[in-house]
Amino acid sequence: MDSRVERHAELIVEHCVDIQETDDVYVSAPAAANDLVVALHAELGKRGANPLLSWRNSAASRAYHREMDAEEYALSEHSLAVMEEADALIAIRGDENTAETSDVPPENLSAAQRANQAVQEARPDRWVGTQYPTAGNAQKAEMSTEAYEEFVWTAVNKDWDEQYDHQEQLVELLDPAKEVRIRSGDTTDLTMSVAGMRAVNDDGRKNLPGGEVFTAPVPDSVEGHVTFDKPVLYMGREIQNASLEFEDGEVVDYAADQNEDALGAVLDTDEGARRLGELGIGMNRDIDRFTYNMLFDEKMGDTVHLAVGRAIDECVPDDADIEGNQSATHVDMIVDMSEDSVLEVDGDVVQRDGTFRFEDGF
Repeated sequence: MDSRVERHAELIVEHCVDIQETDDVYVSAPAAANDLVVALHAELGKRGANPLLSWRNSAASRAYHREMDAEEYALSEHSLAVMEEADALIAIRGDENTAETSDVPPENLSAAQRANQAVQEARPDRWVGTQYPTAGNAQKAEMSTEAYEEFVWTAVNKDWDEQYDHQEQLVELLDPAKEVRIRSGDTTDLTMSVAGMRAVNDDGRKNLPGGEVFTAPVPDSVEGHVTFDKPVLYMGREIQNASLEFEDGEVVDYAADQNEDALGAVLDTDEGARRLGELGIGMNRDIDRFTYNMLFDEKMGDTVHLAVGRAIDECVPDDADIEGNQSATHVDMIVDMSEDSVLEVDGDVVQRDGTFRFEDGF
């Protein structure tokens, strides 16, 4: 077996979810990721864990959702039971066709998320989402399969202690901050309060690859406008040039050059879907190109991403005076900060045209 696959499996078990003897581990994966699943089970066996494997099939999901009525979705009780009993969750991605669900009504996908919000909330504390490099994802990234494999494993199989130290410099600036302002060209000027929220150093534990620093905006504090100049691939549909207008924290207007109805369906998921749940800053410079895969794209250097919907629990301290945003959805969208852009923290510029003030060339 490819040694890069074996290293990937080792990182998942050791670095990400710290598997112990007798842990009940829920593994969710597509058939295309078979090699990683096999290597992963070998690592789980070495540690005496108890894996439960669930194969995902996007064509089957498409068939199901196309026949469902949006009003008929109900909580998947058996999925909830598995989440509640698992000690750890390992979710592996990998597409044979990234557009498989593109002809599913977006309102059905939103309804499914609402119905199964409790499943997401029951996810065990030890969990990780990761990627297996498939031909389908390589094709969407406009790369050969071999080149995409190298891209994925370069971003995944790295020195995460070193990456942590690099990112901690931004955490030290962002964690005590009260206000953040994002400006990019004449299409984005957005301010938000992050007072009382926690800045988190993503060193590849919950997401593999990691490579970002993220926090949660105070839900009603977001003001201004933003245009996401990188496409959003949502449930197989590509949303181009999405733009949002915020007042008192809420999206009051939106537009997109392509698949605007899909963007509208996201925002209509529930009340919280019209507010921001995350501000993230990409810092993994081994991710040096856009690949239509948010697991990688949001970590790309010289970018900022914002997510409408659910706030990440890690960002909201238990004793915070304000709650993080609540929603059944969490959809990330990216702003390119490499040119004519600044990121300000409490009025001080901490990033200019993609370069941080603690990096050479600032």
